[in-house]
Amino acid sequence: MIEVPANPLAWVNGSDAPEKTDINLGFMALSDCASVVVAATQGFAQPYGLTLNLKRQSSWANLRDKLVSGELDAAHSLYGLIYAVHLGIGGVASTDMAVLMGLNQNGQSINLSQGLQTLGVTSPEALDRHVHQTRSKLTFAQTFPTGTHAMWLYYWLASQGIHPLQDVDSVVVPPPQMVAHLQAGRIDGFCVGEPWSASAVQQNLGFTLATSQTIWPDHPEKVLGCTRAFVEQYPNTARSLVMAILEASRFIEQNTENRRSTAQLLSAPDYLDAPLDCIEPRLLGEYADGLGNRWQDPHALRFHAGSEVNVPYLSDGMWFMTQFRRWGLLRDDPDYLGVARDVQQLDLYREAASAVGVAASDQDMRSSQLIDGKTWDGSDPAGYARSFTLHAMSDSSQRFAHR
Repeated sequence: MIEVPANPLAWVNGSDAPEKTDINLGFMALSDCASVVVAATQGFAQPYGLTLNLKRQSSWANLRDKLVSGELDAAHSLYGLIYAVHLGIGGVASTDMAVLMGLNQNGQSINLSQGLQTLGVTSPEALDRHVHQTRSKLTFAQTFPTGTHAMWLYYWLASQGIHPLQDVDSVVVPPPQMVAHLQAGRIDGFCVGEPWSASAVQQNLGFTLATSQTIWPDHPEKVLGCTRAFVEQYPNTARSLVMAILEASRFIEQNTENRRSTAQLLSAPDYLDAPLDCIEPRLLGEYADGLGNRWQDPHALRFHAGSEVNVPYLSDGMWFMTQFRRWGLLRDDPDYLGVARDVQQLDLYREAASAVGVAASDQDMRSSQLIDGKTWDGSDPAGYARSFTLHAMSDSSQRFAHR
C-alpha cells in the first residue's frame, strides 16, 4: 500500500517520479470529459510532475486510431471502444489495451425527432407501434459501432420489443454532429452524451425519450483508456495520471458551485464549444425533456461519488463483452474474466486512490438490475449473454461497417 505523500512533489523527485511527464490526452466534445479537462487546466496534474496536453478529437474512430498508434498517450474513451480494440473487433487489429479508471456514470440520452413528436410518437409504446406498423425503417444514430451509445440504444430498443438490427437502421455519427443530422432529417433519433441531447431539446429539434440511467442506474460510461504498452513502459506516469484525474473528479463534486464552474469551463471553444445553458442544467441533474416534463434526476451524470464511479470493476468491462456476444460482434464466448483482468488496471487504480486519500472498494465486481429486470453481477457472463437471443455475425456485420 502506498503512503499518502506529505507533499505531492515527493512523487516528482523520488522513485515514484513519472517516467514520461508530457502527456497527450485525447478527449471528445462531451460533458463527461469534465474530469480530464479540469485535471489538465486547473492545476491538478502539475504537483505530480505531469503536463497534460489536451487533444480534442473529431470522432471516436480518430481517437481510437491515435490511441493505438501512440499519437495519444491516453484518452477519455468509450468503454466498449477499449474492449473492441483489445479483442480485435470492429475492423481493427487487436492491440492490448488498458482501462485505468472510470471517468463517469450515467448522463447519456435517447432523443427522437420533432417529426416523430408531431406524429405523436412520444412514448416507448407509441414508438413500438410506429416501428411495426410503418413499412419504411426509422434511422437511429449512435456514436461508435462498439461504443456505449450503440449498446444503450440496442438494449433499450430490445427491451421495448424493437429489434435494433432488423426493425430499424443504425448509423454512426460523431457526437457534435448529431444535432445537425437531426435537423437535416438524415436521422429520426439518436443516442449520445451531453450536451448534444439537451442542445436538440433547446433548439426544438426533438425530445428526450429515455436517459441511459433508466436503462441501468449508475452504469459505466467513459473510462481513462490507453494501451497496455503505455502502462508497462510508464507505470509511474499512469499512476500519477490517475491520481491527478481522481483529484479533479473529487473536486467537481465537492459542491454545486464547482459543478457550475466546470460547466462554464467546458463551454469554451477549445472544449465543448457549446452554450452554457445546454451544458449546465443536466450537469446539475436538472432535466427538461422537450415534452413539458422537468425533473431532478437521482442518477444524473456523476464523476466520483466517493470513488464508486472511478473503480474499474471487472464486471463493468465484462458486461460490454456480453453485449458484443449478444449482437453478433463476437462469434464465441471470450474468456470474460480473463480478458477483464488483463484490461482493468485494478491494482494500479487502488494504489493511486490510496495515495490521494480516496477509499477504493476492495470488490472486483458489482451488482445491478437493468431495465428489463435482469440482474448483472459478473458471476456467470456466458450464461448472462445466452439469456438473450444471440445473433450471428452476419446479422450485424453490415450495421458496423460505418466508421
